[in-house]
Amino acid sequence: MKIANGKKTDGSVRNPNHPKKGSRITVDPIRRLEDIKSIKRVLSDKPRDLLLFTLGINSGLRTGDLLRLKVKDVRHLKEKDGSNIWEKKTEKDNILMVNKAVFKSLKYYLEKVNPDDEDFLFASRKTNEPISIQAVNALIKKWTKSINLQGNYGANTLRKTWGYIQRTKHGVGFEVLAKRYNHSSPAVTMRYVGVTDKEVDDILMNEI
Repeated sequence: MKIANGKKTDGSVRNPNHPKKGSRITVDPIRRLEDIKSIKRVLSDKPRDLLLFTLGINSGLRTGDLLRLKVKDVRHLKEKDGSNIWEKKTEKDNILMVNKAVFKSLKYYLEKVNPDDEDFLFASRKTNEPISIQAVNALIKKWTKSINLQGNYGANTLRKTWGYIQRTKHGVGFEVLAKRYNHSSPAVTMRYVGVTDKEVDDILMNEI
């Protein structure tokens, strides 16, 4: 099907976010704390989804690694506890730390769902196997759409949001973020977390 002036020949409009053949769409982090709070409110009666969102934006871990967790891996964790996990992509050990937000959502999940130790933490309601990355993509698009958040969002949004908020709200340096992400350099991390040209320009207004 041919495309002319942004429209297909059948009259439909081309999706501007659709990647060119062989390329990938870059997903955005959630940049505002207000939007994060809004999504948490949307998920307040969905303990599994709330835990996935909260854990994803508080850990900096890949979504695929979170999906492999079982209930027994986290059931006994308290606030400030840590648990070793294995990263499939890097084939290295990493650590999952439990902060106050994660502990609160984990406790809520365990009380409401009452899962068995051998259950996957983020199990599909149909198969009891972990939900897929594709399913997470769809969920995050649904959540962001529900609060009218503009941008392109997907599973990697959770991990990116962690880095973006750590950098912009807590002042964590790119060197530290790169170490957590296992990136080759801070420059890679800066591009990854979605720091915009405007944000770089804004620092030039800081008086010394």
